[in-house]
Amino acid sequence: MSRYTISCHHCGKQATKYSGHVKENLKLGNFSYCSKNCSYKHIKTGKTLTCDNNLCKKSFYRVKNQISDYNFCSRSCAAIINNKIHPKWPPRKCKNHECTRLHNREGSLYCSMVCIRVGRFKYTRKEILGLLKRFSRDSLRAPAKRDVPELSHRAIHMFGSWNTALELARIEAQRSHDHRMYKRARTKAVDGHICDSVSEALIDNWLHKNGIAHERSVKYPNTKHSADWGIGNNIFVEYFGLAKDSPRYDRAIKEKQKICKKNGIRLVEIYPSDLYPKVSLDNKLTVLKQ
Repeated sequence: MSRYTISCHHCGKQATKYSGHVKENLKLGNFSYCSKNCSYKHIKTGKTLTCDNNLCKKSFYRVKNQISDYNFCSRSCAAIINNKIHPKWPPRKCKNHECTRLHNREGSLYCSMVCIRVGRFKYTRKEILGLLKRFSRDSLRAPAKRDVPELSHRAIHMFGSWNTALELARIEAQRSHDHRMYKRARTKAVDGHICDSVSEALIDNWLHKNGIAHERSVKYPNTKHSADWGIGNNIFVEYFGLAKDSPRYDRAIKEKQKICKKNGIRLVEIYPSDLYPKVSLDNKLTVLKQ
């Protein structure tokens, strides 16, 4: 088969082609090219563009009828820019009043999970410290967590621990007689009695303040049990601080009640609800003044 020399329609380079191919192109009205690469380049009608996402700037080719005002190399780049230009949720301030950031989280009032946890509480750091100082000033003692349940969880979350909150409020934490801190602090009452906890010290101080003579750790008749306080010959006062927390502790309470009933001893029972969040010993122990 004979060969013809043709001039490439795209680059103008001379090339040899079989006569049959050249005649077929002339018959169909097609152009002749030196290579497939030139044939492909000639029919390209688009442009090489740069991605409009400033963080990408990647070059890419796009056909003419698909070129618009904004052109992106991928759907992810398009989503990044379009969400900024036409946000579904416009930027708004985080509901946590201690946060100054703006956010556009879909369906959320907070900018992050941290602000969600913090924003559920209504007190700020400054307000918590002020309320702790006020309680200490009014009660003449350091507040316990059970004294202010609406503040304790928030204070621990904000400051890391309850004792840290007290230190920042410049309140001296309740300490034991040898100046070491315990979760259940052995505490000295005003009259010198050593109590097993701050709660027992509150009760002991009430008895002393109201002029009621009392003894600590009085034995129950014919048992190894002992009452927290003994008043006179036939009155025992008990602080059941762990009631309903332990089956064993609850059994001990029932056993003490039976012993007192059997021996004609009057048992005055005090529970945490009588001390926290407000001390209500006046209602509970007024009968002892008679």
